[in-house]
Amino acid sequence: MASEELQKDLEEVKVLLEKTTRKRIRDVLTAEKSKIETEIKNKMQQKPQKKAELLDNEKPAAVVAPITTGYTVKISNYGWDQSDKFVKIYITLTGVHQVPTENVQVHFTERSFDLLVKNLNGKSYSMIVNNLLKPISVEGSSKKVKTDTLLILCRKKVENTRWDYLTQVEKECKEKEKPSYDTETDPSEGLMNVLKKIYEDGDDDMKRTINKAWVESREKQAKGDTEF
Repeated sequence: MASEELQKDLEEVKVLLEKTTRKRIRDVLTAEKSKIETEIKNKMQQKPQKKAELLDNEKPAAVVAPITTGYTVKISNYGWDQSDKFVKIYITLTGVHQVPTENVQVHFTERSFDLLVKNLNGKSYSMIVNNLLKPISVEGSSKKVKTDTLLILCRKKVENTRWDYLTQVEKECKEKEKPSYDTETDPSEGLMNVLKKIYEDGDDDMKRTINKAWVESREKQAKGDTEF
């Protein structure tokens, strides 16, 4: 295909050479014509070599059995609890106790762990947990394989401390779900947040009622009447 394109380029350059009368243009086209002719010649010389390579590649090679690794399933269902020394993650995997020990791999860091179970019923299973709530001891952490169950043991770096969440992300999500008006620092700020939320969620009548109460309250304050 490339040789055909080069041949077309060459024909077009020849046509242009026949038409042009400017010496400078003719020199440029002549140089380009020589360049294209050289490329075509090189392409023609490469063809026999490539054919020989193709013939070599077509020779029967030793039969190698295909390696079927299946696909990787991300583990999302698990449970966890804790003791004074460990945070324990329980994962149910049918048949996990039947795979070779080396097929169950867990890599720990101070704030994460990465689990990979290879070739379990033709599939691999992975679970990556980053940003653990608190640091763990890499050396003290381990795994245990039981019947249809995998237990990840994360050794707490600071013992006798309670983990309310497994990860920092879970903690932040739960804290965002808390009502914004739940504040101990300034009760009046909490009330304003309550009114703001009611106003945003309310219908037009509710918004008019709140606006009216707000205006009346401001008018009383301007008169020095603090009664609401």
